[in-house]
Amino acid sequence: MSAIKDSVHDYITLDPLAEDLVDAPEVQRLRHIKQLSTVRLVYPSANHTRFEHSLGVYHLASRALDHLGIDGDRARHVRAAALLHDIGHGPYGHQTEEVIRRRTGAHHDEIGHLLDGTDVAAALVAHGLEPDRITSLVRGEGELGQLVSGELDVDRMDYLVRDAHHTGVPYGTIDTGRLVRELRYRDGELVLADGNVQTAESLLLARALMNGTVYRHHVSRIAGAMLERASERLLDTGDVDIEAFRRMADHDLLVSLRDHVPELGRRIERRDLYKRAVWAPIASVPANVVDMDDTETRAAAREIADAAGVDADEVLVDVPSRPSFKESRTRVVVNGVVQRLEEASELVTGLRAAERAQWRLGVYAPFDATDDVRAAAADVLGLSEIRVDLGR
Repeated sequence: MSAIKDSVHDYITLDPLAEDLVDAPEVQRLRHIKQLSTVRLVYPSANHTRFEHSLGVYHLASRALDHLGIDGDRARHVRAAALLHDIGHGPYGHQTEEVIRRRTGAHHDEIGHLLDGTDVAAALVAHGLEPDRITSLVRGEGELGQLVSGELDVDRMDYLVRDAHHTGVPYGTIDTGRLVRELRYRDGELVLADGNVQTAESLLLARALMNGTVYRHHVSRIAGAMLERASERLLDTGDVDIEAFRRMADHDLLVSLRDHVPELGRRIERRDLYKRAVWAPIASVPANVVDMDDTETRAAAREIADAAGVDADEVLVDVPSRPSFKESRTRVVVNGVVQRLEEASELVTGLRAAERAQWRLGVYAPFDATDDVRAAAADVLGLSEIRVDLGR
């Protein structure tokens, strides 16, 4: 058994299977994918990787399994799934996820193609594990899959505390020790034991605060929109195919963008980012715009660019998904009865309202073009109010 020193959980002990999995190229690649992708352009110390995070998820899964009394073959499969849950990510993680999904139809948690004839598959089989069961657990399927991907998963527990630690913000500091100790199964559902409404609320509050402060910071959103546009253009050149793209590390993508999409690639590399021409709250945005899909969003960007008299690549329309709070569906036991957190907590209503209030439609362009783009966007998108706060 090997022990690895971790900045968040202190020492993480690897079982023999985990030792072999960690050495596989598919897992080592995660050392070169930053956990917070473009957020590190806002928080310079946020340079931790998906490799560190995967070790943390493995560690918390191991502790949760111990407290739940789950051992043997079932536990070994869950620990392996926890360690492997992010190997399907492309470069820059979630920032290129939609590009890959549009081209392949696959989500990052669909890792079956990485468990076929690879070193990871060989390690699993050598230790008597079934790759198909691992892929199912990573997708969150079944009773035990909820530990890996669900409202009370150990993935969320680790990334909140890890991201808070490395950005230096205090908002994600949840009590992972209590969370894993209080997990229970009731009728096949993962729940928090009686007396833990506040424990569940702390997870919800941490997620909400990290969303507004870290994950959805406008600079990261602008850089992410530029990266997505540049990645699409890179794939359109035909110089890089989608299978090679999805196996890139962060630095591979930057080099390819520099070579094949030089204007956007240079801007991303040097943090010479577009600015906000529009930053509009949901109340000012027509419902049909809020619900635009990717094809409609790109068409709107082209129309805005044409009306503003700028190059098509100089306008990006960023429409986040409608505000949602899936963590409010977390199940807690209250006086012996399983309830959803939204039924047991008055805090959920306020956080849901705050989530809606923080939603913003973004339209981005080079600084010199923002005034023309703002006027064009108001006309094309039918905005009732134009807001842009350049001071944030």
